[in-house]
Amino acid sequence: MTQRTKLAPDVLASTLEHLVRSGILASQTLQADQPPAFKTDPSFVFYRELRSIALKSFAAAEPIRAMLRAKFKDSVVRAFILGEDDNNVVELVVVHGAVTPDEAAMTAACTKLSKSLHRHLQVHVVSANRLSAPARHDALVHRLAAASTFEIVAPGDTKARLPAERLGLLQSAKKKLAALSR
Repeated sequence: MTQRTKLAPDVLASTLEHLVRSGILASQTLQADQPPAFKTDPSFVFYRELRSIALKSFAAAEPIRAMLRAKFKDSVVRAFILGEDDNNVVELVVVHGAVTPDEAAMTAACTKLSKSLHRHLQVHVVSANRLSAPARHDALVHRLAAASTFEIVAPGDTKARLPAERLGLLQSAKKKLAALSR
């Protein structure tokens, strides 16, 4: 545990002791030859708020944002975290622009990130067009409006271009006519 926290053993021991006394963590008794184990105590009064803060920062949002901005800056226009379930599965919606991210590269990057976060990522990759003209029955688009959803990559945060707008015959004619009248 000292390797993951990068704390000195005495500092880690006193911190864990304080967290157990405060009710944030509960200690688990294992076999005599094993080191003590700790788990979060969901009965702690601020448990949900602390998990939400952690999810919106160091526990998921920041590492996911950094990975998307670094490896998929040419394809990802927006990204949202829909939330986390009881099994520590973080649900993520990645919105691509004109270029669709490579599926194998996205899978590899998310698998690597899952291991470092100690959380599984459930990723939905959708086009920007799907968000701009949502269907009434599209459950994923409706979940983006939930209170637990938050945006981690906003438009303009990456170099990704939006897809070319499909114009109907009338809109195309109006655009050409406007260009000719200049």
